Amino acid sequence: MSAQDSGTAERRRQFAEEARSERPDLALLCLLLGAEAGPVGPEEPRPLRPGDVSPDPYGIDAAQIELDRLAGLLPHGIRTPAGWATALAELLGGRHEFGGSAADYQRLESSLLQQVLRRRRGLPILLSVVWIEVARRAGAPVYGVALPGHFVVGFGDPEQPVLVDPFAGGTPLTGEDAGLFVAGATGARLDPSMLAPARPLEIVLRILNNIRAWAAARPERTDVSLWAVDLSLLLPSHPARLRYERAQLLVQRGEFQRGAAEMEEYAEVLDAIEPTTAETVRHKAQAARALLN
Repeated sequence: MSAQDSGTAERRRQFAEEARSERPDLALLCLLLGAEAGPVGPEEPRPLRPGDVSPDPYGIDAAQIELDRLAGLLPHGIRTPAGWATALAELLGGRHEFGGSAADYQRLESSLLQQVLRRRRGLPILLSVVWIEVARRAGAPVYGVALPGHFVVGFGDPEQPVLVDPFAGGTPLTGEDAGLFVAGATGARLDPSMLAPARPLEIVLRILNNIRAWAAARPERTDVSLWAVDLSLLLPSHPARLRYERAQLLVQRGEFQRGAAEMEEYAEVLDAIEPTTAETVRHKAQAARALLN
């Protein structure tokens, strides 16, 4: 095993261990996820060159230090959820200009916490992770709110939350605003259950789903699709169909034998519940093996 493969295996072991811990560390999971994209350079991610030596090539320690630093810049004595929301908006959305735009949806970096901290741009869910982690370190009653189509942040009592939109720099959200997000994404009305605090592993899986969607629109980036699926499979709870998606990716990447074997393993799982689908998967495994001839 090469040093690179060994490093990847160790990070994934750490990711799986953290995901199964009693209190998963959201920042650490997001940073280990971000490390899958490769080393973080001073300007853009790049492979390490011969002679480069970095104790933190994937920016994990540096990102944790930056989150601590930002938390230390918040004023002392904040006592209300609205006060916390205002202070975070002034610090992150104002002084440090964290926010997002439509163009950020086209960049993989927008889903990588290390890069979001460096660029101060990202998707709503990653910007929300920054807010959550900075606020949490300062003692705020903060949590993520996974509205359909747009992730936001809540402060205080989840029954009567103070909501803000980190993607818009921390703009306060009313219940009507949240309802518009839901209606735009699903056509349905806002249900109070949608305002429940999102658990760390739910947030991580949603980030990985975003990355898979980004890569699916770019057939040349099956490498990104594969590591996003691999990390999703390390979470304690994940869609079983991801195993089939992984097998298909292996075939697309020319690893026909491995892909076919994993399709057959998935078919065995399906046999008891969806025998017709299982047979279809077996036929696709045979077709994959035929590509070896």
